[in-house]
Amino acid sequence: MHPRIDSAKVAPGGYKALLGLEHYLHHSSLETPLLHLIKLRASQVNGCAFCIDMHWKDLRAIGETEQRLYGLDAWEESPYYTARERAALAWTEAVTLVREGHVSDEVYAEVQPHFSEQELADLTLAIATINAWNRLAIASRTVAGAYQPPKLHEASQDVSKTA
Repeated sequence: MHPRIDSAKVAPGGYKALLGLEHYLHHSSLETPLLHLIKLRASQVNGCAFCIDMHWKDLRAIGETEQRLYGLDAWEESPYYTARERAALAWTEAVTLVREGHVSDEVYAEVQPHFSEQELADLTLAIATINAWNRLAIASRTVAGAYQPPKLHEASQDVSKTA
């Protein structure tokens, strides 16, 4: 596979806007591991190899276990996730696959007890953002494999929000 377009190069304003959303999200009250987990799950649903590679590596860099990563594609049957994570993953799938159910009241009722209104707004924004990144990477045929996560000391600064 050969890459088609380098969006950062040919559309730097749009690319910077998405990076601005990432900056906002990484300073929100959502835990960094949760953000990467929902990004990985949305990327799996969308089939975005570049983003799967990136978020898998990011999660490993901040200490996520292989077991939880391997089980993510079957999270509903896997016992490795908290109730909050399960709610976020259900919300992620509903928002990502919006055409298939328009984010049902049942999924909203499932997520609502685990997230404040602000957190749910931020979670939805994070899901919309990763879906945008997925679509850019897939359409551009961004090649997976070369991404390297931030150095551990840089990544550990983000982990301070995991408590």
